[in-house]
Amino acid sequence: MPASPSRLLSLLALSCALAACDQSPTFTAAEPGEALSAGTASVSRNDHNAFSLPSANLKAERRLDFSVGNSFFRSPWVIAPSTTTARDGLGPLLNTNACQNCHIRDGRGHPPEPGSVNAVSMLVRLSIPAGDADAWVIERQGVLPEPKYGAQLQDMANPGVAPEGKVRVEYSTHNVQFADGFNVELRTPQLTITQLGYGPMHPDTLFSARIAPPMIGLGLLEAIPESAILAHADPEDRDGDGIAGQPNWVWDDAQQKTVLGRFGWKAGQPTLNQQNAHAFAHDMGLTSSLVPKDQCTEAQTACGQAPNGGEPEVSDNIMRLVLFYTRNLGVPTRRKVDDTEVLAGKTLFHRAGCQGCHTPSFVTAADAAEPELANQTIRPYTDLLLHDMGDGLADGRSEFRANGRQWRTAPLWGIGLTKTISGHTQFLHDGRARNLLEAIAWHGGEAEAAKRHVLTFSSEERAALLAFLNSL
Repeated sequence: MPASPSRLLSLLALSCALAACDQSPTFTAAEPGEALSAGTASVSRNDHNAFSLPSANLKAERRLDFSVGNSFFRSPWVIAPSTTTARDGLGPLLNTNACQNCHIRDGRGHPPEPGSVNAVSMLVRLSIPAGDADAWVIERQGVLPEPKYGAQLQDMANPGVAPEGKVRVEYSTHNVQFADGFNVELRTPQLTITQLGYGPMHPDTLFSARIAPPMIGLGLLEAIPESAILAHADPEDRDGDGIAGQPNWVWDDAQQKTVLGRFGWKAGQPTLNQQNAHAFAHDMGLTSSLVPKDQCTEAQTACGQAPNGGEPEVSDNIMRLVLFYTRNLGVPTRRKVDDTEVLAGKTLFHRAGCQGCHTPSFVTAADAAEPELANQTIRPYTDLLLHDMGDGLADGRSEFRANGRQWRTAPLWGIGLTKTISGHTQFLHDGRARNLLEAIAWHGGEAEAAKRHVLTFSSEERAALLAFLNSL
């Protein structure tokens, strides 16, 4: 049962006595326009299709391209040769045959059930430690791929080609305790790769499990001016707040130079088009003008000899349509922004210091790639920067400038609709957290102080914080 308004005010007063309230605002009313997370692009539906709608300000005559892009994102690709020439060329090695299989209803993926090898919406990235002689590869690829299996394990394959292997996840558990004695059980995943199709891996192979992130608002994140992102960077923590946001600088395939990274769990991709092209290549084995070579290694002879679906398999026009679709997926409006408990939770979010990484708002550039994305006040709750998240979440695997303890701040918009859209509430890069409280309790490194502050919260304060997060 929600706490009464007077009770919540008392809780905030107590929290104020324990925190630096002169630096943390108390929210008693919603901010102007706060419900519109994506500005005029925000969509008003909050049902199971809420992540699959075009931006509300997308004109009717432009929605045809959105719908056609959606069809290429949603429908399965097929093995070449085929009479379905626009969609053939799948594989030979792959993780899935359609984008929507991982981004279910354009939402969040999940790890396989313990003991299962069905890892459809979770990928495992591979690499080996790099030496000084590998600098050119690291500059352009971000990692040194495993020699036989490449940079990503493909657990499916076309007939006549051996899959690379199967992924199994098991968990060990430990508890984190709040000050009032409330326990949260955390799961630590252990990956096992079985049924290797091409012999043993390099003995020093590094693994990183990644679930598919939500697709909403990506065009708006791309439209944030670079200067606005870099203004939040403080890699040497000059202000002494314990938060050292760092940009990832990555290779842009189209421009052939190093630029700011924005997309992916470690901000390893600079643009949405490149993110899409690499997903086509690594997840479905489909070439494009941006990634013209298949992903077969020298050890994968049958893969290299398999028929293809043309050069490239994903035409420039299809790439354009998929880009338009992924740029213009709308962000749902928030719920209950004026609710007393939600406002109390927002106050607690700020007092804990969560906004130090989860930056509430930005204004998109006037020269955004699409007019609907320009000059929008958006509230993604991310700074798109890398942060050290501590040993508990570390994968030990670097990617461009990101080290093995760093992750890009995940956007929080839409997070309260995860259960409605995706049918689960599994969070963090590998889906280990089964709810938002577990996700918070996993925070460490630069977020350790914020987590410890949250661990002092009473049951009423925890409920308020969760009410705020679920309103996003």
